[in-house]
Amino acid sequence: MTGTQPPAPASGAPSGEPGSEFRKDMSPWANFALGFTYLSPVVGTYTLFGIAIADGGPPMIWAFLIAGCGQFLVALIFGETVAQFPIAGGVYPWARRLWGKRWAWMTGWVYMWALLVTITSVAYGAGPYIAILFGFRATVHTTVLCTAVLIVVAILINYMGTKALSTAALIGFAGELIGALVVGVYLLATHRHHGLGVIFDTYGVEGDGSYLPAFLAAGIIGLYQYYGFEACGDTAEEVAHPGRVIPRAMRRTIYIGGAAATFTCMSLLLSVTDFNAIISGEQPDPVVDVLYDAMGETGARMVMAVVLISFLSCTISLQAAAGRLIYSYARDEMIVGHRLLRRFVHARAVPSWALFVSAAVPLLIAFASLLSEDALTNIVSFAILGIYGSFQMVVLAALRARLKGWRPSGEFTLGRWGLTVNVAALVYGILAIINICWARSPEKSWWENWIVLLCGGVVLGTGLLYMFTTHHYGRGDAPAGDAVPQKAASTAGGPPPGAPGEWDEKG
Repeated sequence: MTGTQPPAPASGAPSGEPGSEFRKDMSPWANFALGFTYLSPVVGTYTLFGIAIADGGPPMIWAFLIAGCGQFLVALIFGETVAQFPIAGGVYPWARRLWGKRWAWMTGWVYMWALLVTITSVAYGAGPYIAILFGFRATVHTTVLCTAVLIVVAILINYMGTKALSTAALIGFAGELIGALVVGVYLLATHRHHGLGVIFDTYGVEGDGSYLPAFLAAGIIGLYQYYGFEACGDTAEEVAHPGRVIPRAMRRTIYIGGAAATFTCMSLLLSVTDFNAIISGEQPDPVVDVLYDAMGETGARMVMAVVLISFLSCTISLQAAAGRLIYSYARDEMIVGHRLLRRFVHARAVPSWALFVSAAVPLLIAFASLLSEDALTNIVSFAILGIYGSFQMVVLAALRARLKGWRPSGEFTLGRWGLTVNVAALVYGILAIINICWARSPEKSWWENWIVLLCGGVVLGTGLLYMFTTHHYGRGDAPAGDAVPQKAASTAGGPPPGAPGEWDEKG
């Protein structure tokens, strides 16, 4: 594929300014659909339902509520930031403007690897459903091959441009709603085996001890579910009026995506025939079993087709986010190979080589997963750690800037609630990171028990080594750490900082 190298970027220019080569081809609903399909209620629930039941029993559904509330706080902080800095790439340019070049470089580095691993985790989770749809036996090797095929199909669609991405997001949105609502209602109407009281029945997973450790382990399903809303901001330069549209799309993603995910999980919970079989390991794939029991082979395969659309659209959305992050990095000359990675195919308005990386690295991770006995859990856990880590780096940068005098000046602000929400979002994120890293399998070797934290340490260590040996973080002329001065200038003659107010969405 041929591409051209853009002219010197105009300091990470936001949409509509010189230096932005993206076209405003994405409608507000397509932007919301992009975040929704990235968050993906069907993918998150179907991938981890069996694991969460085995760890925490039916009460694991409460993890959706807790994680949803916590991530909603993070989405509010992101909304304030993107409203003032509507720049492609998401957390990297936000961290750059809120804090500075080094902090932004490391934020982008962590987020980039988390996105690339998340792409693998989503495509990997689709393997068993692809096997069912096409009628072959799911093994570790066929799952990896299916993962590779899904990643390749997704990148081909991404290469077709923003309009194709928007169409894929809207189709995926429809598939998600069918998979979540239609299938859920059918299960509740025809295959319900339990009352609502089951969500308080642990089925003895805690043994003789407290239930809390079991619930925290099962909480992976909630933590994995509630990210993706930031993808709305990754395409900030492809949406008209991003300062107003994107914060709203982020919140809608949490509202609607979270509700759909909770309903999907509830319908499956009430349709399970034998929780003890799942907890004991006799029934390793309860979602498939429930669908076959309720709908028969033909019906189950039809649902698999819809589910596969959800997995594909989620992978497409993730690749779009990763490609734009890498492009934003390269546009600011922050990474080796930046001349190549910022090449742009103007005919379709896509960063061609950045998108290529967003497919090539997940493919390598997928084949490397053959070395792990518990590949899916480890891949998902590391993805969550990286995403939450990079999110909290932005939340911390926002808190630091706020304490130094930053008053958000975009079309969406939290007013007097800003500091309280910022602190609460940071506390939630830190607790979630501790939970996902915690060792829970004393019977395993130490490195298997701490593999998620070890992988996180490798990413941080290599990032620091890379940053301070290449000094790429110092290249480029994009603004950095200017949030406070910009706000201070903009408030001259205006209302005093910290004036009482409700959430304000002007415009």
